[in-house]
Formats: sequence, C-alpha cells, structure tokens
Amino acid sequence: MGNASSREFDIVVYGATGYTGRLVAEHFVREYGEAANGPKWAMAGRTLSKLEAVREEIGAPATVPLIVADADEPDTLAAMCERTRVVLTTVGPYTLYGEPLVKACCDAGTDYADLTGEPTWIYDMIGKYDALAKATGARICFSSGFDSIPFDLGVLMLQKEAKERFGAPAPRVRGRVRAMEGTWSGGTAASMKVVMQTMMKNPKLFKLMSNPFALTPGFEGPEQPGGMIPRHEEDLGKWAAPFVMAGINTKNVHRTNFLRGHPYGKDFRYDEMVLTSPGEMGKKAAETIASGLKSMVSGEGGPKPGEGPTPEQRENGYYDVLFIGEMPDGQKLRYAVKGRYDPGYGSTSRMLAETGMALLDCDAEGGIGTPGAFLGEALVERLREHAALTFEAES
Repeated sequence: MGNASSREFDIVVYGATGYTGRLVAEHFVREYGEAANGPKWAMAGRTLSKLEAVREEIGAPATVPLIVADADEPDTLAAMCERTRVVLTTVGPYTLYGEPLVKACCDAGTDYADLTGEPTWIYDMIGKYDALAKATGARICFSSGFDSIPFDLGVLMLQKEAKERFGAPAPRVRGRVRAMEGTWSGGTAASMKVVMQTMMKNPKLFKLMSNPFALTPGFEGPEQPGGMIPRHEEDLGKWAAPFVMAGINTKNVHRTNFLRGHPYGKDFRYDEMVLTSPGEMGKKAAETIASGLKSMVSGEGGPKPGEGPTPEQRENGYYDVLFIGEMPDGQKLRYAVKGRYDPGYGSTSRMLAETGMALLDCDAEGGIGTPGAFLGEALVERLREHAALTFEAES
C-alpha cells in the first residue's frame, strides 16, 4: 500500500488519447523530455493503436510506455494503479466514468488528480472513499485544473499575505475575474450537461449545489454572499456579474479551509464574480451575463467531446483573477493570480501535470482533498516555474 517509490512509474496520464489528456502528455514531453531527473511516466487509454499514434504525433520518445486500461474493465484499472505512484485522469464526465478509477487508486494507495468541476460527484466520492483513502494513504486530489486551482491557491496565498501584513486572516474575500480569454471544449460542455441531468433526476441535489459548505462534512460556516445578482463594486469602479464556475470553486475554497483546520477562520466569507466595465455599459453586460448563465450551465450546443480550441486559441488565451481581502478594521489587501494560455485547456493541462509532479514530493496523509489542502505553496512554486502562472500581491 501507499506510494512506494519502488513502483514502475511515477505518473500515468490516463485518457492520453483525448483532447485534454494529449495536452497533459505534451506537457511532460515539453517540460521534462528524457531528462535524467524527470519523472518516469506513461500514457494510458482504451486503445493501443490510438496511444501509439498520439505518442508519435506529440513527439514523445518511443520509450514512453503505453498502458491499455478501460473504466469498463476494473481489473485493467487496478493493474495500472498498482504500477504507478500517481494517476492523472482527464476522462470525464467524472459522474459517468470517474468512480472506478477513484476506487482503484484508493485500493492501491495510489495518488490521483483530475479536472472535475462536478460538486455532486465529489460529494458522493467523499462519502464512499474518504475513509479508504485515509487507510491506504491514497491522496485523491479533485479539481486540479482551472476548476479550481487559481481560486483555491489564490485565496490560500492572499491569506498568507494577510497574516504577514495584519497578523490575522481576512474574514471576507472577494474573488473577481478581471479578464479571461478562452474557449470551451466538448468535455466541459458534456460535464455541465451531466451535472444538470443528474440534478433533474434527483431534486435533492439542487440543495447540495446551492450550499457553499456541501464539501465540508459536519461544518456549516456563516451565510455566504450570493454572487448571482449583478452588483456595482464601488472600490473597483466596475460592475460584477455571476461567474459560471463559482459553484464549484467556492465549495473547494471552503473545503481547503476546512481540511487545513480553518486557517482562514470559521467565520470566513467568500464569493466569486466576473468584472465587466463601469457605468451603464457595464451594468448591461453584467445583466446579459446573468441571463445567459442558464443556457451556458445547461451545456446545450457547443463542441462535441474530443473537440476544443485550436493551438492558436490556446496560445493566445489568458486569465487574470483578483482577490480582495477585507479586514475587520476596513483595511484591504489585493492579490492576483494570472495565467498565460487559455484557462480551460492550455493552462489546465499544465496545472494538472504539475499537480502530479507536486504529489510525488508530498508527505500529506491520505484522504480525499484539494490541491490547496494537500499541496499548498509547493504547488504554487511548481506552477510559477513550469506552468506560466503568476501569484503576487498588488499594492
């Protein structure tokens, strides 16, 4: 059990023939190549011939091993997990395909990271596998992409700054997306659609989705700011609109605080919105975003699974997220997380890959956690060095 360093591989990229999985594999080729101190990594998927083709197309060394594994055949997943210290999976929607691999990793004491933004599924997995993961030492690290790393780690770093500057954490933090350029892939659209369909079949899940503390079992913090109604932010001079990913990110931020023993305080309040512009134009933009959120969340239309932005779109994408910490005496602290490359794919693939690398050096106990809870500043440093993210306080 546990992550014995004697295992054959350090990291296996599961789903390497899919759109995002291929980008994760490309990151290992680009960043670590055949470096002597690089990770021992392998590519896994359902079809050997497709794995061979992708290995060649991305310029990976012919020596990179290929593993045939399929969620429909649990024995193949178990065999894969026994061979590696970490599995990175891009095979979603996780509500449909994720559980067999989570179970296999928990059974084998193998670390796991994914890109899920599906809170109802995370809730289910915590209930089913947290105790097993703790027993075997497996660290199950959900939401290790744009859901929810920039937000999870952005709040963590702001609070570190607040403690250094003011001697205490900020009890109120606002997450505000200042700018973002990027497109969705079919996988994201499919995940959103599955979440909505799951909720329609089980209306009790609506309550779970609307509860910011859905992923902090046994702890309910103070009432949280809503974030669903456009508002004017006086100190920023701009209008703020609902942010489509706030529903998952806020839950993960609270879960990190919970798992770390509430370093942000038990009275911590947090919300996320998107900034538009000043004046009437900004107000109209915010209202348009709010009304358009419903069709966006339903996952209707959009690209099909396996499709996504072009290399040029990924290269030209970016994001800029501002966090404002508010102290009880009125003092404020601003902290920014910025990423080069489009958030959903170019940046997300790098974040997932570096989560895997950080897990190799992690000594946290097993269980179902978050990047912030398991890895914290160690992951921030890796993202600065290898994933073109910046984390810095603003004056």
